[in-house]
Parts: sequence; structure tokens; C-alpha cells
Amino acid sequence: MPEKSESNPVTVHLSQPFTDQKPGTSGLRKSSKQFQEKNYLESFIEATLRTLQGVSGGTLIVGGDGRYGNLRAIDIILRMAAAHGVSKVITTTNGILSTPAASNLIRRNNAIGGIILSASHNPGGENGDFGVKINADNGGPASESLTNSIYSCTKKLMNYKIIENSTISLDKSGTYYIGAMIIEIIDGVDDYIQLMQDIFDFDRIRDLIKDEFSIAFDALNAVTGPYAKRLFEDLLGAPNGTVRNGIPKEDFGGCHPDPNLTYAPELSNLLLKSKSFSFGAACDGDGDRNMILGKGCFVNPSDSLAILAANASIVPAYSDGLFGVARSMPTSAAVDVVAQKLGIDCFETPTGWKYFGNLLDAKRITICGEESFGTGSNHVREKDGLWAVLFWLQILAQKRCSVSDLMRQHWSEYGRHYYSRHDYEEIPTQIANSVYRSMEDRLPKLSGESFAGQQIRFADNFSYKDPIDNSITQSQGLRIVLEDNSRVILRLSGTGTKGATLRVYLERFVHSNGKLNQDPQLALEDLINEIDSLAQIKLKTGFTKPTVIT
Repeated sequence: MPEKSESNPVTVHLSQPFTDQKPGTSGLRKSSKQFQEKNYLESFIEATLRTLQGVSGGTLIVGGDGRYGNLRAIDIILRMAAAHGVSKVITTTNGILSTPAASNLIRRNNAIGGIILSASHNPGGENGDFGVKINADNGGPASESLTNSIYSCTKKLMNYKIIENSTISLDKSGTYYIGAMIIEIIDGVDDYIQLMQDIFDFDRIRDLIKDEFSIAFDALNAVTGPYAKRLFEDLLGAPNGTVRNGIPKEDFGGCHPDPNLTYAPELSNLLLKSKSFSFGAACDGDGDRNMILGKGCFVNPSDSLAILAANASIVPAYSDGLFGVARSMPTSAAVDVVAQKLGIDCFETPTGWKYFGNLLDAKRITICGEESFGTGSNHVREKDGLWAVLFWLQILAQKRCSVSDLMRQHWSEYGRHYYSRHDYEEIPTQIANSVYRSMEDRLPKLSGESFAGQQIRFADNFSYKDPIDNSITQSQGLRIVLEDNSRVILRLSGTGTKGATLRVYLERFVHSNGKLNQDPQLALEDLINEIDSLAQIKLKTGFTKPTVIT
């Protein structure tokens, strides 16, 4: 084992405080070029290390999705962690670590938290985006109180501490030192694979795959490639080549690592047009989102959450039943209907996994999800893309039916929530704010008005009182709810770095004896036209159609 070095921290002084983090956010997401600026990354890491509890003598998990800037950032974080007295940093070979795998490592090693380097589903490369996300000691995104404390620290930050040390290569496992701090480099896949084997019946899934059940998985040249190859090809017996775009690349090989029908066209064509495979799936840049496809069938993420909840007893880890379920407010109410039939609680939260974390820690829920292709459970405190894919395979291995058959069976029992999300991306921020604020101002006057042939039951800006800590979160999305509980929701997204994204969510419920096989865009057409007319989206933005429809 290498000996401890005698390196001493140096203090680097700043000309002005760091001001780029927004209050209430669990990290920082900006362009790659901005993160390359002198002292930029260092300033945010300094504020984090000054604020996070237990830093001196604690264990920290560090890794990322492999995008441009990943290795440089890990090197800086290691040297700054050593300067702040961290006892041990656990990182991974080549710095590759998915977000759910990082959550698992935090929990398994009783770490004080983790620093995850990713801009999630945003494009990567020198001209793409980079991000730093802080996770707490429960493995989930940092609480609002912690992130606000980090933000307060950045406003008065005038220096940072770092140790000058040669860069440690991450190309193989091993143990190293910077000063007195241990750096343990591990295979980032092993612990996660063990967790999945503890949850699912791999033998049954393997039998399904052997029975001419063909799979195509698209890793989009992002973090899940090594995990998926180990899972599907090495352990579950899928043929070589099952995992496409499986090597993590700094620019994701030109892919936009967002698993939807627009940004995963190769996979979509294989399943929906040529119908060449029985099952298809994709994950995003950092591995926490998933898209599920069957032969000729796209699974809406809201439906996916409901189907996982309805069939949870098939999975060994959930065979004793669920504590409850939760969904984000914009997610369709399909899972609510399942929860009612199962006799368990269903919680509606703001968007953001940290809200699920409180419910998971309190054992109020077992499974949760968001319409933005994210689902998860109490096995970690993040959404988990590959977990969701395995969950689907476990259900199909038990039921021995196609994805489309499973969908139809579900709708015939629970009814169908026709649902779609329309994203208008990279709108000039001033215009996006104008559309949103104008609608917000109109909400108090909309109740009782006619909308798409129905009366508006209520219109509001969603707020949430956390049932665990009684904290209140306000202004989480504009809702228009009709007399039959159909909904239209508007939100501004903060996940991009260029302009703003306006998201429009549309939902209509049809009972099990109604029309269950319409095209969603046709079933929702009157809602689509009505909200565009009311909010003047296309007129004000100049868009003729959404950038992405899911």
C-alpha cells in the first residue's frame, strides 16, 4: 500500500465571491466551458465541503457519468477533500459511477454524502454541459436546508483550500493517499450488481431471455453501458451486442443522452417501426432515467410506474407488499388508481427526488416515480434506470406475455390515463417567463370557466406540505383541473443551460369500459388546442410545434 504523503494544504484567494448556484438546488449545472474557468469548480466544492456535516474524518463518495471534464473534476475534488480533512474518498475506475450506484455506495459505506459529476440527460463534450450534484448521507439529493446553506456560503466565499499533488490515475482499482486521506478506487459496477441480485430473481429473467425473447438496450454512450453489459450479456445470457452504444464517451458519441422517442431514434425504429425485438430500453447520461418499449409499443412513464406498483409482488424484494407509493404532481394519476385498489397510501409531491426521500426514509412508501422517465424504490434514494428495466423483465418473465399485452391487461382492469408531455426547449428566458407569468396571473379567474367542453373545477399553483417534516414547498406548477379530473399543467424547467424549457402536461382518464386504444395525441387533442389558445404558447414563442413530445 502506498505510504501517506506529507502534502500540506494551500489557500487560494478569490477576487470575488462565487454567485452561480441557485438557492434550493442540489447542485450546479452549467456549460462545460464555464466549469473549465479558473477557480469555478473549486469555489462550489469549497462551499460544499465547508457546509456538509462530518467532513473532517468522514468518508465521501465521488464519481460521474464520464462526460468531458469528469476526470479533471475528480482530481480537484480529491485534493480539496484531503485539504479539508476527509478521512477516505471512494471513487471508481475511470471515474465512471451512475447516480443510483453512487446512492448505493453512500448507504453501504455510511458515507457523509457524495459528489456526483453529471449534467444528467444534457448533451456532453467540450461544447456541452457539465454538472455537480451533492447527495446527503441517506444517499439521496441534498435537502433544501443543506443546499441553501451551501448557497449562503458561496455568497461570502473568498478563498478555498487545496493540496498540490500529482494526479492519481483512475485506470485500475487500488488504494492511494493524498496527505493522510485514503483514496480507494473500486470497480463501480460490482456493488450495484450485487444490489440488483438481492432484489430480482435473475434465474427467472435468464429463462425468459433464453426463450427467444430478444432485447435491445441503448446506453447512449453514457454511464450505464458497463453496468448493462455486465447485467444483460454476462449474467442474464443476452447475446453480445444486446447493449448498443455501450462505451461511455466524453461527448456521448454525439448522442443526446435523454431516453425518449426523439433522442433515442435508433432504438425507437427497432421497436416501433421494424419491430425487430421483443423488448427495448434506454437510460440517460447518469443512469437514473429509463425508457421502456415493446414490439410496436411505447410505454408512457406514468403508465410504467402504475404497472410496476400493480405487479410489485412478482419481484422477490417486494413480495410482502408495499408501504405505499408516490408520484410527482405532473405525473399522471394512473398509480393512484392502483394504490386505491391495493389499499395503500399514495402521495403527490413536487418534482424532485428529495421529496420522495423523506417518505422512503420514514417507510411511508416503497415505490415512487416521475413522468420524466424516472422510477425508483427504497433500495436507494435516487431514481434508477436499470432497476426499472429489470423490474419490467421480471414481470414479463412471470406473465410470459408481450409488453403491449401487459399494457392492455392493465388498462382493462384499471382504466387508461391518456397522458402526454409537450416540451418547448431553449425558449428565450424572457419569453418563457412571460408565457408562464401571464398564465399564473389568470389562474384565480379560471375556476368555473369552460375549458375543452368542460367546466374548470379549480386552477392553482401547486403547493405541498411534507407529511414527515411539515415543511411547505410552494409554486410548483400551474394546474387546471376539469370536472372529470382531466388536467393540464404548465411548468418551467431548470434542467437546461440554454434559455428555458416550458413543459405542458396533458391528462385524460378513460374508464376500463371506454376507448382504450386511441392515439394519445388524438385523445388529448382538445386539451392541447385549448391550452395553446389560452396561454398563447405558439404565438408568443414562435414555435410551430413542441421540441419533444412524450
